[in-house]
Amino acid sequence: MTIRNFIKFAFWGILLGGSLTSIASLLIRWDIYAPYIQAGEFGEVVASFVWMFLLGVTMAVISQAGYFAYLTIHQIGVGVFKSLTLWNWVQVLLIVVVIVDLVVFRFLPFTTSWQTGLFYGALLFVLIGCSFVTAHQKVKLTGKKHIFIPSLFFMIVVTTLEWTIALMGRDVNIDSYVALLLFPLVAVNAYQLLVLPKYNAMSERDRLRLAERKAARKQQENAQA
Repeated sequence: MTIRNFIKFAFWGILLGGSLTSIASLLIRWDIYAPYIQAGEFGEVVASFVWMFLLGVTMAVISQAGYFAYLTIHQIGVGVFKSLTLWNWVQVLLIVVVIVDLVVFRFLPFTTSWQTGLFYGALLFVLIGCSFVTAHQKVKLTGKKHIFIPSLFFMIVVTTLEWTIALMGRDVNIDSYVALLLFPLVAVNAYQLLVLPKYNAMSERDRLRLAERKAARKQQENAQA
């Protein structure tokens, strides 16, 4: 990928993460805004909104780091297991392990009522549902069925690892942040998975055009000589 296209790719991902988090905070963390609105302190409202935007930007950057780390891990996995099929089965096993770990060690210990159980169930549904939809869309875009499992692995396992920053928290309002931070992670990871090939293709076209311009310039120089 060319530097220009990488900057575009990263910028839109960061903007997506920041915007989604700040907008979602108006619903999920309305308790932050309400006292300032009631007191007429609209400067504090704006400051809180900006802080939420920056929080989303941070999660977007974490997502981007996780994505490029996974691309490296995927290549290592294929090399170690000498077979894409075998590596895919390993990824399926890891997906199951991560989901079980998420439910047993994070959700169940903090489920104190049917409401919290429903809350965690909804978050798990969002994670898994969006992951399946994204992986299916990736297969449609590429026409490669074998890419479904790696896409699902990235969306579930890597997103959960990135989500750990909220899952391991013990703050009074931690559940609201667990919900809030899931959305930018899922959205940015889906964006990266689906859009990266487009920027790679754009970069390839840019390189071809650059090569053509260099060849034309050289031909012109030779003609003048």
